Amino acid sequence: MKTISKCLLLSGLVTFTLGAQARDLGPDEALKLRDAGTIQSFEKLNEIALKQHPGGTVRETELENEWGRYIYQLEVIDSKGVEWDLELDAATGEVLKNHQDH
Repeated sequence: MKTISKCLLLSGLVTFTLGAQARDLGPDEALKLRDAGTIQSFEKLNEIALKQHPGGTVRETELENEWGRYIYQLEVIDSKGVEWDLELDAATGEVLKNHQDH
């Protein structure tokens, strides 16, 4: 019984630790990173995302720092009304994730 409790506790600590490694960035911090050239402009990142879904529109965006990497998250609605979740490396513009929202 003690082994199970230890495993559950360890599992909870690992989950907490992993979750604590992503941090949402506020608008002021995001603008400072853009102005410093650390991340690409939001217009450029939106353009890269919309190339994945021509005719779509950006509905929601968020910038996070995940393990020291800046990730730009977007929700895009394509021309047929389908929602897509995308993640881009905010420094390079590389598309990391592009999947239909369920």
